[in-house]
Amino acid sequence: MNADRFLWVVILGLGTGVGLIMWAHEAGGLAGLSASELAHLVFYGAILLVVGAGAVALFTGRIGEMIGAALIWMAIFAVIATGYTYRYELHAAAYRVLAELAPGYAVPLARDSGPAVEVARARDGDFNVRVEINGTRIPMLVDTGASSVVLTPEDAVAVGLPIEFLRYDIPIDTANGRGRAAAVVLDRVAIAGDIDERQVPALIASPGTLKHSLLGMTFLSRLDSFEIRGEKLVMRAKVVQ
Repeated sequence: MNADRFLWVVILGLGTGVGLIMWAHEAGGLAGLSASELAHLVFYGAILLVVGAGAVALFTGRIGEMIGAALIWMAIFAVIATGYTYRYELHAAAYRVLAELAPGYAVPLARDSGPAVEVARARDGDFNVRVEINGTRIPMLVDTGASSVVLTPEDAVAVGLPIEFLRYDIPIDTANGRGRAAAVVLDRVAIAGDIDERQVPALIASPGTLKHSLLGMTFLSRLDSFEIRGEKLVMRAKVVQ
């Protein structure tokens, strides 16, 4: 195997290792290993590759190529290790850029004081956020004046609720006037995977009552805090002791 081919094998191996680390970080683990444990495996794997490269070079008599290749591989691993060390900061920076380009995208913040997300104000002045309800993401308007989470019938169908069996017997006030809604309990309401609440009381508005689903106080009141900082809305989950 020549040096160039061996270098490509190393790059492919390290790239695969980084991909597995990122997958484990998002999924909470992979094959029983945490992201940190996988990072250690990639580290030791990189060392073995360098040692292997040295052995190959020694047997082929190309010491200079071996040293050069080893330096390249170590530099690659140093970049990967630095990226992993600052993964939360890099992850947040990337999401911040995305939030500016696509308002409504929740940006996970540093976990120093518990899970938190940040949402940029939309051009219309409201805070819209993509919320995962029962495993399905839908756009919702953050409304601190709404006493409950309220879904439109269309969004209720999208998240798998059987609206044909509901009774719209609860009066509600909306921007369009008085309306009626049906009471339900949502199994799971999550934002960006960081803020996650279970068994959240909610309402489903009768057809034609609302244009957008509302993220109201039955969810917001469960947070440790939510505040507006300029053009950003910061929501912070309670830390479970």
